[in-house]
Amino acid sequence: MNQEVLVINMRIFYRSLSLLLGFFSFQMKVNGTDGAEVNIAAWGTVSQSTSLNNLNGIYALDGKNYTCAHTLTQSDPWWMLDLLKTYSVNRVTITNRFDCCNTRINGSEIRIGNNSSDFFSNPVCAVVSTIPAGATYSYSCDGMEGRYVTVNIPGDSKILTLCEVGVYVIFQDNLSAGRNVTQSSTYGLWSAEHAIDFNPGLTKSWSACSSTKVQTNPWWRVDLSSVYRVSSVVITNRLDCCPERINGAEIRIGNSLENNGNNNPICAVISSIPAGVSSTYICNDMEGRYMNLSIPGDSRILTLCEVEVYGEGPLLKKTLVKIKLKSSSTLSEPEMRAQLLSQLQSVLEERGFSDVTLKWSQPPEMEVKRKEAAPAQSARRKR
Repeated sequence: MNQEVLVINMRIFYRSLSLLLGFFSFQMKVNGTDGAEVNIAAWGTVSQSTSLNNLNGIYALDGKNYTCAHTLTQSDPWWMLDLLKTYSVNRVTITNRFDCCNTRINGSEIRIGNNSSDFFSNPVCAVVSTIPAGATYSYSCDGMEGRYVTVNIPGDSKILTLCEVGVYVIFQDNLSAGRNVTQSSTYGLWSAEHAIDFNPGLTKSWSACSSTKVQTNPWWRVDLSSVYRVSSVVITNRLDCCPERINGAEIRIGNSLENNGNNNPICAVISSIPAGVSSTYICNDMEGRYMNLSIPGDSRILTLCEVEVYGEGPLLKKTLVKIKLKSSSTLSEPEMRAQLLSQLQSVLEERGFSDVTLKWSQPPEMEVKRKEAAPAQSARRKR
């Protein structure tokens, strides 16, 4: 049996990994940082200038193309969506009615801004020239900022009919997006995933916020999948009630799962967050794979309407790994090289680098060192 001792010195992983008997490269997949486009229209509240037969503004947000919001015949009819906070709008979509009168939408204006009392003064994103019956058209707004999105038709004796409206926002650089989350207990439908769904829960908190049951030391945790340098954490508190429940919550960041991650170093302690407000906590580039929120004490409830994590990474640090192989085969054989990479993959995953793919870029050369025999010594046996 030949014995080969491989000493693997993992240097700066952003470049390559060097192996004593060869070289291999890696590919890193970073999830949750490329930005996600989300339709946020259903997160707000709607109103319109008039309604025909109770076909009010909410019908443009019910997800059904065959039910429509419909005004009476009037001058300058309008439909308005209050997003409840300011967003940078990427685009707006409008679905026209399919049964008749598809030309009624012609000339309507899409406006985005923060003026609710005189929304006709808000900037225009686009003017709708025409939309075929039953079709959905998209209008780019290039990040226009505003809390209010309105659709209006200037002129007399006009009718505004909207069968569906979408408002799309791109959420950038949030490391918690799409990650695995868990919490110490779950109250009803208030699952841990609701805290990273981008929805701040300003209208329906039960479908957009996470919450534990009443318990001792409740906690919530996100696994970032790899180690990151965390610059800040943003927490959104619930709007409808009980904002004081968040008081005293601790934000912890680290690599340990001891005590469910609640022994990791503290970034900040939340004194209070007003109802419906998003507060930012600076973590000064603390490093870790896990971000925990916990509230020490008895009979406590942890409710989170949104958790955002910002920073840089993943971080791959200098590490020394020794692997001893005992086999009649050598690394010149493909099976042995594949086995070695599999073992390395397991080692990296144990250290928090789960999104790394290893492959050989240069086949290793066989290098077997054998212990030389000691020089023979002759001795005469005395008779």
